[in-house]
Amino acid sequence: MPEASGDQAEDTAPEPGAKLVVWEAKEQQAYMKELAAAFEAKYGVSVKIEEVAGGDQGGRLATDGPAGLAADILTLPHDQIGQAVKAGLLLPNDLFEEETRASAVEAAVAASSYDGVLYGYPKSVETYALFYNKDLIAEPPQTWDDVVKFAGTYNDAKQNKFAIMWEFVGYYSYPFIGSFGGYFFGDGNTNPKDIGLSNEGAVKGFKFLQSLKPILPLNAGDVTYDVKTQLFQEGKLAMNIDGPWSVSAFKDQVNLGIAPLPKTPDGQPSISFSGVKSYYVNSYTKYPIAARLFAQFASGKDNQLKNFEMTGAIPASLEAGEAQQIKDDPIVSGFYEQFKHSVPMPSLSEINAVWEPLKAAFITLWDHPEQDAKTTLDQTVKTIQADLASK
Repeated sequence: MPEASGDQAEDTAPEPGAKLVVWEAKEQQAYMKELAAAFEAKYGVSVKIEEVAGGDQGGRLATDGPAGLAADILTLPHDQIGQAVKAGLLLPNDLFEEETRASAVEAAVAASSYDGVLYGYPKSVETYALFYNKDLIAEPPQTWDDVVKFAGTYNDAKQNKFAIMWEFVGYYSYPFIGSFGGYFFGDGNTNPKDIGLSNEGAVKGFKFLQSLKPILPLNAGDVTYDVKTQLFQEGKLAMNIDGPWSVSAFKDQVNLGIAPLPKTPDGQPSISFSGVKSYYVNSYTKYPIAARLFAQFASGKDNQLKNFEMTGAIPASLEAGEAQQIKDDPIVSGFYEQFKHSVPMPSLSEINAVWEPLKAAFITLWDHPEQDAKTTLDQTVKTIQADLASK
């Protein structure tokens, strides 16, 4: 059974007669039922688990919360909390804020906050990392220089053999922005009036990207998810930048390893985008103390490890991430190490104005490495600003 991470103070004792409802996705049902039983045994509060798909919980809260029909606790991806907070649907994580900030990975805390206020109780994280075929490259490269050297001995374009592939879109290619000092929005991706896609760091990152064209002599549009997946499965692609959602496509076909992304030429970690799922408390709950207590209990180290054991969810807890069962899992540990060097994907709605112009910039500058990065990125920012101004 899952266990609590520590004794709770008397002022966080649940309300007399409290009964809780928790929404959770299908794949979490078995785990959550064990968790609910453990919570009831410890605190005497009954917990009913209702199956609601992860992508539906935010919308259901918006309609059912004010009507008093929503769950007391639910799970949201971090990019949905801004809208929920603005609508007054979430209670801040105030009773356990100190414990949460001390126990969770910094990126998870940031992702579970809005406008400087912590709302979530981080439960799991995800990001992409370096998949590598151990039969083709015994040890993962530490730097991009190592990748370039390996490509020089491995690549054979006529045989469709390539050292590495990734998709030329803002999500997967963000390391060439964030790792060099560029950014989407200022003030930690909260200020859409400050677009950092053509600053000195971003230009440096794009120029470095252009320098890699010789190791992947294809046009950006030819490097699709399907293409790189097939080549990796066939043993022709040695390394593939992808996320945990793709592990099942390879684990039975490839001698698979997962490692952090290669470091920059300056020896800095490559920064990826990440996603965070956290528990949140419905502001309309009749039992705000019991609901907070459950969210804190559920997000404790031991319970995150239990969730990992039962569902494969990657913990957001620092201690859980250092646990032996995580370190011993070569797949999860690779993602977890990369997550430490990630930033949460912006949750602002303004990000929708960024994706297409940025993708166009990646394609232009990759397909035509002779093009000036600064000129192209300046135009990209102008396009984004014009779109935002028109709304």
